[in-house]
Amino acid sequence: MSLTVAVLMDPIRAIKIAKDSTFAMLLEASRRGHALFYMEQGDLALRDGAAWARLRPLSVKDDPADWFTLGDAAWRPLGEIDIVLARKDPPVDAQFVYDTMVLERAQRAGTQVVNDPRSLRDCNEKLFALDFPQCIAPTLVSRDRGDLKAFVATHGEAVLKPLDGMGGRGIFRVRAGDSNLNSMLETLLGEGGHDFVIAQKYIPEITAGDKRILLIDGEPVPYALARIPQGDEFRGNLAAGGRGEGVPLSERDRWIAAQVAPELRRRGLRFVGLDVIGSYLTEINVTSPTCIRELDAQFGLNIAGLMFDAIEAR
Repeated sequence: MSLTVAVLMDPIRAIKIAKDSTFAMLLEASRRGHALFYMEQGDLALRDGAAWARLRPLSVKDDPADWFTLGDAAWRPLGEIDIVLARKDPPVDAQFVYDTMVLERAQRAGTQVVNDPRSLRDCNEKLFALDFPQCIAPTLVSRDRGDLKAFVATHGEAVLKPLDGMGGRGIFRVRAGDSNLNSMLETLLGEGGHDFVIAQKYIPEITAGDKRILLIDGEPVPYALARIPQGDEFRGNLAAGGRGEGVPLSERDRWIAAQVAPELRRRGLRFVGLDVIGSYLTEINVTSPTCIRELDAQFGLNIAGLMFDAIEAR
């Protein structure tokens, strides 16, 4: 059955198709004969309370020299679209939140939105992991400089990061007594000291990789991508220069996935990426999880195909 599939994403002209999970989803939708439409953040609107979008017909092909073609834009009620893939990258700022409110109106009109717009709003990728204390390392979220410094002193070594970053940006590794700690906190707390900072006990197993585990309707893909820091870099993020190496899930990985899965299903989080370092869950990525292309290439998988199987089953 042919469906209409619209994608909300960052500019498609700027993506790297060899690593872009949204592009993998679009290729799969095209292979299935679904009609594709494209929109960016500025293309959403509300008209008399209904969600509308300025949509462009989209065609895609797996060609790094010429990977997309767009047709003429036309305004259309989003409730007429079967599926919307909400794949706008963080930060989850005020405009992102407003986008979710528009998408929620489309959802009420019968459109299947992946992931659920309310959960995109509610599930901060750093804080959501704290809903599963049995899975996480010691963690503090605070605006208080003294509390944050005491946390570092207690644990000897910690990672500090903002609540709205992605790709490893704004992350610091710090040891107790480090003379740069005050400067790091000034940067993270922001002007006036009003920004939340998350502090996690440093996990030495990061040297073996920060594993990205992908879940579809709560079911984990059997392989994770271990993003391994390179050189003198402690961050494993691919955007920070980490090397991606596919690995089978461990028993601990599967246990963590099982702990998280019921809540993901309850919240309508259909496609999610868990970040696991050593034995600990560190983040739950819900906005635009990546690593499909790398895992597909290394293990002959079709993760986007599994996702569309789940979507079409509904």
